[in-house]
Amino acid sequence: MKKNKNRKKIVFMTGTRADFGKMKSLIEKVKNSNLFEYYIFITGMHTLSKYGFTCNEVKKQGYKNIYIYMNQTTTTDMDTILANTVVGFSNFVKEIAPDMIVIHGDRIESLAGAIVGSLNNILVSHIEGGELSGTVDESLRHSITKLSHIHFVSNKEAKKRLIQMGEIENSIFVIGSPDIDIMMSNNLSTLQMAKRRYKIPPNEFNKYAIFIYHPVTTEIKTLEKNIEETVSALIESNKNYIVIYPNNDKGSDIILKEYARFKKKKNFKVFPSIRFEFFLTFLKNSKFVIGNSSAGVREAEIYGVPTINIGSRQNDRVKNGDIINIDNNKKDILGAINNIENVKIKPVGYFGNGNSSQKFYEIITNEKIWKIPIQKKFQDLK
Repeated sequence: MKKNKNRKKIVFMTGTRADFGKMKSLIEKVKNSNLFEYYIFITGMHTLSKYGFTCNEVKKQGYKNIYIYMNQTTTTDMDTILANTVVGFSNFVKEIAPDMIVIHGDRIESLAGAIVGSLNNILVSHIEGGELSGTVDESLRHSITKLSHIHFVSNKEAKKRLIQMGEIENSIFVIGSPDIDIMMSNNLSTLQMAKRRYKIPPNEFNKYAIFIYHPVTTEIKTLEKNIEETVSALIESNKNYIVIYPNNDKGSDIILKEYARFKKKKNFKVFPSIRFEFFLTFLKNSKFVIGNSSAGVREAEIYGVPTINIGSRQNDRVKNGDIINIDNNKKDILGAINNIENVKIKPVGYFGNGNSSQKFYEIITNEKIWKIPIQKKFQDLK
């Protein structure tokens, strides 16, 4: 492919296994284009061995122009992580002088990316703004929105919220959720391949559920009791579970300490992380999802997999009436598990149709997008 000397430079910033999965289809589009020069700034959970050192998973994809920046240890507070990331990312963008920074969601690293971009007159594109969760993550997400110049949202409802927040309508584009592109692709592995990759014997775990539980930072005082109730329910249910570590928010150590109870139990397979494509294979073939991850209220419903959503973390994000919502109570959790076989999920199509990356690419190849003003203005509601 002949090199284009006038290529725009785009930096994709990723801090977690989840946001990389969300942005991968977008990165692939840019990577395969002669119009852009792409960079991937890897930081956050990706750099921690405790959570699987998933920067290696990104590197294995064969991408060029990767930069890895360790912004934390396992004990670093969230405000310090923000400060560290601002410093590291600021130095990086000053070195390569990008034309656009692409960030996702509601993580600390994304907020740092938006701060650096907005203060250095670089266009910031935010993926999946305008969504609700009801936790501190929502405040971070809205803060990122106000610092971003271009918004790639999942649906019309999210677009409406951004307009309510004073964002200019012609800077908001509905493209759906980019991870659905990968979910609907024909490139996912078979279940046997996924089992082999994660050393699960082929004749085991023919029936299983997926358990993911993250800390709610505003509910730290009740976390120990909540996770104890949940883990006790799972053990008592006697079902097979693929367990994935929580994110590294404050309180994750409390959860991991409780996960020690899974040790030596053959019906629990615990992993710090699972590569996104393999995770989708496990998800697609699971009997149900349980916990408080957004995967249960978004990706699971795309495949028609039932979900038991525990606690408040996804309160305002749940859109499918077939999802079971319960409190962190052992009796209620066991009851939900015992009745899950009777639950059927009908996808609502709320997050797109699997063509997000194409929509994204068409937008960034339009000259108008690069003329969106760096100086933002608040748009009052009419």
